[in-house]
Amino acid sequence: MAVPSFLARERIVARPGFNRWLIPPAALAVHLCIGQAYATSVYKTALVEHFDSSLTSIGIIFSIAIVMLGLSAAVFGTWVDKNGPRAAMFTSAVFWVSGFLVGSLGIYTEQLWLLYFGYGVLGGIGLGIGYISPVSTLIKWFPDRPGLATGMAIMGFGGGALIASPLSRQLMNFYDPGYDGTAGTVPSGNSVALLFLTLAVVYLVFMMFGAFIIRVPAADWRPDGFDPASVKSKSLVTTENVSANNAIKTPQFWLLWTVLFCNVTAGIGILEQAAPMIQDFFRENGGSAVAAATAAGFVGLLSLFNMGGRFVWSSTSDYIGRKPIYMVYLGVGIVLYVILATLGSTATWIFVITAAIIISFYGGGFATVPAYLRDLFGTYQVGAIHGRLLTAWAAAGVAGPLIVNGVLDSRGTPGELVAGDYRPALFIMVGLLAVGFIANLLIKPVAEKWWEPKTTDAPTAAAAPERSTVR
Repeated sequence: MAVPSFLARERIVARPGFNRWLIPPAALAVHLCIGQAYATSVYKTALVEHFDSSLTSIGIIFSIAIVMLGLSAAVFGTWVDKNGPRAAMFTSAVFWVSGFLVGSLGIYTEQLWLLYFGYGVLGGIGLGIGYISPVSTLIKWFPDRPGLATGMAIMGFGGGALIASPLSRQLMNFYDPGYDGTAGTVPSGNSVALLFLTLAVVYLVFMMFGAFIIRVPAADWRPDGFDPASVKSKSLVTTENVSANNAIKTPQFWLLWTVLFCNVTAGIGILEQAAPMIQDFFRENGGSAVAAATAAGFVGLLSLFNMGGRFVWSSTSDYIGRKPIYMVYLGVGIVLYVILATLGSTATWIFVITAAIIISFYGGGFATVPAYLRDLFGTYQVGAIHGRLLTAWAAAGVAGPLIVNGVLDSRGTPGELVAGDYRPALFIMVGLLAVGFIANLLIKPVAEKWWEPKTTDAPTAAAAPERSTVR
């Protein structure tokens, strides 16, 4: 699929002396925008009332978006690697913004299917392309610190709700003065529709900024003092390369797919239900001790830990390794979910701290997985392999919300649920994390029969001789 010349990879090759630290802001500009997907719980109750629907029916919007994220990342992964990050970011912006516009129309006209198609399908495609657009580029700019690189890129996606959640609440209050953010008040559907239109304009500006400042390194570039052979001294790290088509034939790919699916399913159910969940855990005599404004702040706090976890845990994996860090995500996560299910309603600080650490592991899992792929399969087609692996996210985007919303719908109605209604879903998550922990233990180096011939090393930044330097 050809792209216009102003978007072509050849137009964005960095000149000698270009500072590689200018690349993370471009990635953040896109990821902070598409990270709004994690703030959907702020207006979820409003949509339930507007469409006179159930939590499950509205939760499907989020699930469709995540499914389309995974599918579009898998389908367009090779296209993104071939045409470069500018074309990918530009395309992502068009789909993401179109999703908000069509979704707004669906809310105005009370046509739920339009919201499914707009935010779910169109927006989901924008999510997928935008999510993978800077990842392989950053790995090539930072071959010496792949965990740090992917953490910098993907932390923006986790932090999107930190901005979108309070912004959405303020805008809904502006468009609907009857909504003041306190417990018992719900914004109107029309205020959510106007919110969508506003976000479409804001996100278009920021995503285009990222698209037009992004650059890719020259094929013969590497950072000062970096020796590609030095990575071989680390356990489970290869200097070889495996193509995307061969990677999906290996057991390592599917074990890592299982790890990601389990980790994401466990975390995404909480994120998608975050605002009403904290209110329900502390509900007494028909009312919640937690105001809607406080619940929105909780969503923002989770976003902060989601974002911070992506950077901190992924960077830590550069030192202790990808496999050990996933043992922490999954093993400690099991303990934390048990605490949340059994003690979470006894004190708000226990609930908040436990949920925050769980979400930091959730975010860290996302940020670490591209570096894990680079360790196992090399840099040759890591972007395309990453896209295919994100089908695990698509599956988890359906499984997580369906488990949580399905359990809650069977236990009562929104606004009347209590902590005990969540426990069956939380213990299901404990079982999933245990499966992921076992899958991670089984991951070993990729067999030599899957390696690419040495000539395929040429396109990679890590394997070519140095001709220019960058700080």
